Amino acid sequence: MTQIGKSSAKRSQPSYFMSILGVSLVLFILGLLGWIVINANKLGQYFKENVEVRVYLRENISPKDSIALVQYIADKPYVKEYEYVTKDLARDKFMADGNDDWKNILDANPLPASIDFKLRNQYVHSDSLSAIATDLEQNIGVNDVQYPKSLVDNLNQNVQKISLVLLIIAIVLCIVVIVLIDNTIRLAMFSNRFLIKTMQMVGATRGFIAKPMDMRAIINGLFAGLIAVAGIIALIVFAEKQLPELKAMRDMTWLLLLGGGIIILGILISLLSTHRSVIKYLKMKLDDLY
Repeated sequence: MTQIGKSSAKRSQPSYFMSILGVSLVLFILGLLGWIVINANKLGQYFKENVEVRVYLRENISPKDSIALVQYIADKPYVKEYEYVTKDLARDKFMADGNDDWKNILDANPLPASIDFKLRNQYVHSDSLSAIATDLEQNIGVNDVQYPKSLVDNLNQNVQKISLVLLIIAIVLCIVVIVLIDNTIRLAMFSNRFLIKTMQMVGATRGFIAKPMDMRAIINGLFAGLIAVAGIIALIVFAEKQLPELKAMRDMTWLLLLGGGIIILGILISLLSTHRSVIKYLKMKLDDLY
């Protein structure tokens, strides 16, 4: 009886290996989608935080009032970064864009001074920008406030559409992943059905039979998750070497959460599927195992 148990355990080892490999591949695909979702969100945030608002100052504003207005804008919670563009600096930027000099035509610099600032991503909405512009235009030193309204509307619509599509794909893929992992583990446990039944026939309790297999499932799920995480890290490193711009969007907090989630998911699904399979074969009659 002991020899039969040992030979059965040996025969089950390849199925465990294939189970770990199969679960790793499925978790890798899920992790890959998670990485794409994270980068999509960071990319949307990057575009939002590059939306620029320009506050044009009046011609007769005093230096003291200009400094006060700059400080007023700088203290606002929606400002990510700002720049005070004097009339001379505005002229230099105008010339740097390849425009002709007007010295031979005009005696004075017609370009106004301005305060250019970029917003934090949570404020890049039409309603927020409209409220910001209304507030700034009430300042006596402000002549006009301009921002790309159509660009903001299109950007938010596109980000929402992309987020919705990725969410739907993620939900569908999660369901597929759970089903595939469950089927993979059930196939692995199928090769152990006679070993499970044999242990029951010699008087072993359900807990005694299930405990070592549940522990094996936890270890297998852990290994599968670690392999998947290692594959994702290798892919990220390769992608960042090919596209160095991706490093700027790297979010270690979300990547750590993604890696931990993949490992936990691998362990939980492996444990639940294994335990369910053990109980199923314990309840079956011997003749039904064939």
